[in-house]
Amino acid sequence: MGNTHKLHDAIHSSDFTSTLQFSQQTPSILGSRLTSETSPLALLTSASDNPEHYKTIEQLFLTCLQTGDDKSAQLCLDQLTKRFGPRNERVMGFRGLYEEATTEDTTSLEKCLHEYEKILSENPVNVPILKRRVALLRSMSKPIDAISALVEFLEAVPTDAEAWCELADLYQSQGMSSQAIFCLEESLLITPNSWNIHAHLGELLYVCASSATEDTSFGLLARSLRSFCRSIELCDDYLRGFYGLVLVSSLLLKNQNYARGPQDCKDGKCDSIPSKEYLQKLNLFSLKVLQSIVNSRSSRYQEWEYGQIELAAAKRLLDRFQTE
Repeated sequence: MGNTHKLHDAIHSSDFTSTLQFSQQTPSILGSRLTSETSPLALLTSASDNPEHYKTIEQLFLTCLQTGDDKSAQLCLDQLTKRFGPRNERVMGFRGLYEEATTEDTTSLEKCLHEYEKILSENPVNVPILKRRVALLRSMSKPIDAISALVEFLEAVPTDAEAWCELADLYQSQGMSSQAIFCLEESLLITPNSWNIHAHLGELLYVCASSATEDTSFGLLARSLRSFCRSIELCDDYLRGFYGLVLVSSLLLKNQNYARGPQDCKDGKCDSIPSKEYLQKLNLFSLKVLQSIVNSRSSRYQEWEYGQIELAAAKRLLDRFQTE
């Protein structure tokens, strides 16, 4: 169990050295189970044959690929193949990932893609391979093909919230904002309490508002405001949520349409906009909380090392408001 906790920390650490050191322990972690003479029956009856053990091997496999330790990754893959068989869908997905990671040119990647197509012709709902095909198409800079592949995947698995978010990102990269918004809304139908997705939706609506006409912009900002409010309602110290709330509430207060009231919104989705007085209070509240979050995380740098870019952006936003 101790190895499992260390592995989890290594995978989620930005310290490449510690991750590399842990991946190099693969042979000792797997131990005698790597021997070729170990039979499947022996694996089944082994005391260490449990889901947690193989979850550790899977995570270790991913760590080895991340650090470029292909030899150790192969050892992990062999162990998983020996236990579950080469036709196991999850193993097939890991095999594809390994082939992608160890290829040296575009021609080899095309061969991987061809192999995925072959597998899917035999089993169109092989979920790990469907996902690998999408990831491979993205890495090969084929966003349109990746969108088509992801749409195909969601037809088979419509309840995958992460896939909807991935599709939203792909649509957004192609300037298809309406489709991206739809995808995030679909994701929220599946995971309604995901504060990060609510904030992402708020950000996308804000971006759309920046390039829309004045009347349409007001409606989009109103929807964005509600998304950010829901985000901080679900997570009361979410920096991105408060950042967005400060930005959008400030823009709404400056928007000339606000004086005419929400009934003038043409998209029919502005019926819950608060009064100007309330919006001013909301703006001051969000500024205060954002400042508190920034102060707290700045004093505990090591605890928030993963979010330093977001922290720096929040500091710039606060500095801007202090100079206005």
